[in-house]
Amino acid sequence: MNTRKRLFSLCVGPILFLMVSLGLGKSGFMNYTAAKGLGTALWMIYWWVSRPVDITVTALLPGVINAIFNIVPMEDVISQYASSSIILIFGSCLLTAPWSQIGLDKRISLKALTLIGPSMKSQITVWLLAAVVLSNMMPNVVVVAIFTPIAVSMLAAAGYKDIKNCEVATPILCAIAWGSQVGGAGTPLGGAMNITAISFIEEYTGQEFMYVDWLINMLPYTVIATAVVLVAMLLQPLKTDSLSGTKEYFEECYAQLGPMKKDEKVSLILFIAAMLGSFIRPLYADILPGLVPAYLFLILGFLNFVIVSAEKKEMLLTWDRAQQEVMWGMLLLFAGGLALGQILTGSGANDTIANLIASLHLAGGFETIAIFAIFACVVSEMTNSTVSAAVTLPIVIGVISKLGLNPLPYVFATAMAMNYESLLPVSVRAISVSYGLDPAKLMRKGLPVTVLRMMTAIIVGFISVIILD
Repeated sequence: MNTRKRLFSLCVGPILFLMVSLGLGKSGFMNYTAAKGLGTALWMIYWWVSRPVDITVTALLPGVINAIFNIVPMEDVISQYASSSIILIFGSCLLTAPWSQIGLDKRISLKALTLIGPSMKSQITVWLLAAVVLSNMMPNVVVVAIFTPIAVSMLAAAGYKDIKNCEVATPILCAIAWGSQVGGAGTPLGGAMNITAISFIEEYTGQEFMYVDWLINMLPYTVIATAVVLVAMLLQPLKTDSLSGTKEYFEECYAQLGPMKKDEKVSLILFIAAMLGSFIRPLYADILPGLVPAYLFLILGFLNFVIVSAEKKEMLLTWDRAQQEVMWGMLLLFAGGLALGQILTGSGANDTIANLIASLHLAGGFETIAIFAIFACVVSEMTNSTVSAAVTLPIVIGVISKLGLNPLPYVFATAMAMNYESLLPVSVRAISVSYGLDPAKLMRKGLPVTVLRMMTAIIVGFISVIILD
């Protein structure tokens, strides 16, 4: 971005805030406090889309704006940057931080990929399914970061080194990015967007939300969306039928790792314990009411700092290593979304928006779900799923509550739509593009897949609302 364009975008954000705050406040359409809350959201959304600063920097705006304009109590905003949801993501990062150093990330991914065959259809199938499965256990951005360099190395071994102009590379890298997005919807461990949704659910209900409930509600969508995306990719024309030596390449790479080391076993056991402990939470919630998944992940992640590595005779994880591996930007982005939600809710902006949408005489049926789904999908494509969750879900809860309906089924339906991004080179796709994927090819191949996937989200979401409501 050139200096003039960046300066223009920097100025438009606060101008939008002032225009909305003063214009809507004076018009009587909403009070000044609600108008400032809406202005904050528009400022953040514009900067998230135009990107005059990094999206993580934009996530700091709720604290900055609220400190100046006193929209809601400051502790309500600042507390979101150290909420239990942030602790959960931080603990998850601590659990997986040693993986790249001890080689567990490569072992897991290569083991899955040794099943791959030489045909392009088998390549697409295995890469996509492997990404779906792994992104159910860890953030989708981590899955893409692990798989993409492996795929690029495989292509190089097969003689394809010019990734940008390589027709073979495009469907493989797209399968990784899109598979991680579909799988990321399946469990709360798939990414910050799901933790954001759970935070809003818990705030609405005033009760702890069990992770197993998310798994049960989202499982039909995950399975159906995986099938839809896979079939859509396999039906697209392929200029190359097969790659030579790919299965042998993965088998050779896996063999070079040797037997599973003690450090890998310990790290994997800690992660599995955290994951299982989160999903069987209903079994011990009454006995240990304070041991919610966030603190279970933190405790087990903390153990990496005190367990001595069998190979290096030092701690499995040092703080210097943690500083490098923890996704601090994602933590701030997620927290900024929660803080924005607090401002929208506390200022009354969400109630005003909910009343406006309710005046459209929505009945809470298919049309309502389609509107929410398209809105969430568009925001996700322009920014990312975490931003989409922060912007759309408070509105969904407000609107459906105004209609006198149970908002939780609609939250799940919207989550199905927001948990997918495939067109623009932002979010996890930025990783694929950084390794050579052509953004134009990403958009061209992603458009039909996106349409089919969004239709799937609307239909499955509608059926879920009928069943759950």
